[in-house]
Amino acid sequence: MSDMEIIFLGTSSGTPTKKRNVSSIVIRRKSELLLFDVGEGTQRQMIISGIGLRKNVRIFISHMHGDHSSGLPSLLQSYSLLGREELLDVYGPKGIIEFALTNMRLLCFEPTYSLRIHVIKEGPILETSEYVIKALAVSHFIETYAFCLEEKQRPGKFNPQKARELGIPIRLWKKLQLGEKVIVNGREIDPSLVVSPPRRGRKVVISSDTEPLERMIEFARNADVLIHDSTYSEVHSDKAIRNYHSTAKAAAMIAKKANVRLLVLTHFSARYENVDSLVAEARSIFPNVIAAEDFLKIEVPYPE
Repeated sequence: MSDMEIIFLGTSSGTPTKKRNVSSIVIRRKSELLLFDVGEGTQRQMIISGIGLRKNVRIFISHMHGDHSSGLPSLLQSYSLLGREELLDVYGPKGIIEFALTNMRLLCFEPTYSLRIHVIKEGPILETSEYVIKALAVSHFIETYAFCLEEKQRPGKFNPQKARELGIPIRLWKKLQLGEKVIVNGREIDPSLVVSPPRRGRKVVISSDTEPLERMIEFARNADVLIHDSTYSEVHSDKAIRNYHSTAKAAAMIAKKANVRLLVLTHFSARYENVDSLVAEARSIFPNVIAAEDFLKIEVPYPE
């Protein structure tokens, strides 16, 4: 089982339907949750999905439209009601601080935890020892960002057979795996003799609401998973243009040019009770396409 999983909590655009809630996506990476957008009802979707209101979470808001952000105040309040004490980081565009603080004041609650709100701009917005999250300004009615989670390189594979042939004691193997040189019988052993070159980590890109952008191609280059706005079919491409959204076919063109492994269509207009036609349109351009649905889970293995 992979230690990275994408869980879709809301896949409708604008308004919820009987089968789809509004926008929210979770990336579960090891013991951490990265929550992208918090449309109305997201916390209930988290509970239904089995995620629960876990404590080790970071929240990212792509833009301030209600179907992407209106669930944030109630989620912040629930964390207080549950007695959360751990620091909570929230990342979002201009207006996110006023939005959160005003709602907390009107809802009459003080958080039981430290709340740290970051106003984001294009570029890296979070870096840990294992991954970086970057934001890309996209084209929508208001300031809106796409997000990219990209893991840092992993160490290469250790070759125990080669290590034995070189007479390297097992107690020194770990140092070589960590990139350190060791001395064996007066001879310096370089890690490259027993460890393969570093391997790339995983990459997941979430487009949020946007019209098709050439800049998205480089942003999503070689991604393991690209999750892209696919609000409309080609039949309604005029609405996509007018409303600053993408069609499924346009999303597929970006996926093909970016050489991604998997394209996931989401943010469907409520007019499409069945999205098979949108998937078919996308697959005419790029074969490895699926449609998101609420509670869909996708494992993201390492690219070996």
